[in-house]
This record gives sequence, C-alpha cells and structure tokens, in this order.
Amino acid sequence: MKWLGLLGLVAFSECIVIIPLTKMKTMQDTLPEKNVLKNFLEKHAYRLSQNSANDPKFTSHPLKNMQDFFYTGNITIGTPPQEFRVIFDTGSSVTWVASVYCHSPSCSAMIRFNPEASSTFYPSNQSINLPYGLAWMKGVLGYDTVRIGNLVIMNQTFGLAKEYERLMVSKPVDGILGLGFPKLAKGTIPILDNLKKQGVTSEPVFAFYLTTQKESGSVVMFGGVDHSYHKGELNWVPVSKPGFWQIAMDRISINGTVVACSCGCQALVDTGTTMLMGPSDAVTKIDRFLQPKPSEDSKIPCNLTSTLPPIIFTINGIDYPVPAQAYMEKASEHVCFTHILGNPEGIKGSETWVLGDIFLRLYFSVFDWKNNRIGLAPAV
Repeated sequence: MKWLGLLGLVAFSECIVIIPLTKMKTMQDTLPEKNVLKNFLEKHAYRLSQNSANDPKFTSHPLKNMQDFFYTGNITIGTPPQEFRVIFDTGSSVTWVASVYCHSPSCSAMIRFNPEASSTFYPSNQSINLPYGLAWMKGVLGYDTVRIGNLVIMNQTFGLAKEYERLMVSKPVDGILGLGFPKLAKGTIPILDNLKKQGVTSEPVFAFYLTTQKESGSVVMFGGVDHSYHKGELNWVPVSKPGFWQIAMDRISINGTVVACSCGCQALVDTGTTMLMGPSDAVTKIDRFLQPKPSEDSKIPCNLTSTLPPIIFTINGIDYPVPAQAYMEKASEHVCFTHILGNPEGIKGSETWVLGDIFLRLYFSVFDWKNNRIGLAPAV
C-alpha cells in the first residue's frame, strides 16, 4: 500500500465470507530442486481443493471498482456500527479510518469515526504515523469491534486518523484495512492475526477477484476460496520474506528476450497499488524495448497499442503474460503511456517489483497465511 493508487469474532466461527470491494535468502533459494519445492507445496495443500462456495454460510456482496484506480469495500467499526469505505490492502498491515479529530482538507470528504458514539471503543495512548508514498496519515490507536461482512473481530486495534494528506486528488475512501504480516503492523495486532486467534474464519486464507472497468463484480473472500472465479488449478508460490506478501520471481521477458530480473528478483503482490512498479533502469529498458524511439514521458501513439507484445512475468516456472491492453493507459484520444512506474531508489533493496492491480485483474490470487504462500490462476 506504500505506493497506493499513486494518489493517493467469536461469532460466526467456521464462516466463509466474500465481501465487496467499493538481501535475504529466499525460500526458492533454499528449495532449489523442483521436486523439493513440489513436495513442499503438495504437503501443504489442504482443504482448498474444495469449493468453499458450497458452504451454506458463504455470502457474497457486490463490489465497487473505482475506475480501475483502486477497489473499496465496506466495513463497520464500533457499537452501534459505523460504516466506512476502505481499501483492502495486502501491502500494509495496519487498519485505520478517518476520525472526528481530523480536520485536514483531505478528511473533509471522508466518513469519520466517532469514538464517543461507540460503547465498545476504548482508547490507547499510542500514536501512529504511516507514510504512503504520495500520502501520509498521523493519528492514535484505539480498540473496537470490526465487522467485515459477517465476520466479527473483537477488540481490534485500529488507527484513528487525526491528520491525513494526499498529494493527488482521488476518489473518496475512508481508510485502509491492512492484510499484511505482523512485521509491518507498527506494534499493533493485524486483522489477520485476530481472524486466526479468535477462530472467526474456517480457513486461514483470503482471496481477491478484481474486475476491470466494470464498477461491480470484484470480491475479496475470507475463510475459503470460490474456485468459480478462476480457470485451471492454482499455482502456489512460497512467500520468501513475510512482512509484505513477497515472492521470488524468475525473470521478466518480452518476445523471448529477458528485459529485467535476469538473475531472479523479488516481487510484492500488492492489492493497494494500482500499477506495476520496478527499478527505474529496468522500467526504462522495458519502455525502450516497447518503443525503440520513445517520446517524452514514455508516450506511445494509441494506434500502436494493438501491435505491442505482452510482458511475461515468470514466477516459480510459470509464465504470467500481461498484454498491452492491460499495461497501456489512454491519456487522450491519440496518446497512450505505459502503466509501469520506475522507482529511482528501488524497493526494499536489490531488484524488487510490485505486482499491483494491473497484474491482479488478470490473475485470481489466494493468500494463505497459515502456510505462507500465494496461489495464482487466470481469472475468469
């Protein structure tokens, strides 16, 4: 979520819910033999072979795609419940919403939590400061009941924003629900940990299906997987460094030529980031490969988009093509540009990429925090 949008339960145990959306040695290094990695993944394959949609407690709600920029879903906090539009973000671990104490201009369009209106809220003296690239939040922590669809998480730590600024205008969103690991949780207990500790879900997994262009249809699932949202089998990839949902990537190629990640690299699977992101020199190389004589700001005539090749991301031996219609964005009637952003400082050292919503709209994703792995398969 650090690069988000470039803006910008005791009850119901065994419940499976779909809710709307409105240089460290890697595991792949330590399991170099293909049969060893295969055995590892087979050993940890459990009930996900079943279709969770058959569970009588499975529920579904329509989603909201904010013009392919980000995806929001509703949660409630407090008693009685106060409803908020949040981004479900695998790139962060802290959950926060705007509060009535926030008088920043950016908060004026946000629904703000009122702790005095909740009988289950209790405060904390701990402050929190969260940078998000082109946005930042400062506030305090508190505890209250958080509801995600039918899931009820008791005494959940969350942030109450007292200051919030973003450098770019964006569609309204009231906060973030972090789905990363405890390492990124700033000393708080993340939602995922409480889902597991309180026995709220039947399986320690969640999954995303993100539509493109259509406003409705996207979902995030907790506690199981509805396999009707993807084609073929899920391909499992071990998490190489828990914190972010980080995996090892083999290479990036175009038309059979390796254009980046030539010696292997790392990738963050991040639902809170709109674009594909990578080191600036690697992104420049890709832009020059796509257009040998690039114009200013990597602009490309839109009539050439249909002739551009897919970019192939190879992960754990499987190719994941991203076609031009997914990575190109129309700036005007005749001018297009690539939706691949270069980061001059690199991300977390070495060669690390971010696979944001551009990638995840093409590939249904399952996040298994019991076995620290991600499942990918072509979305329907």
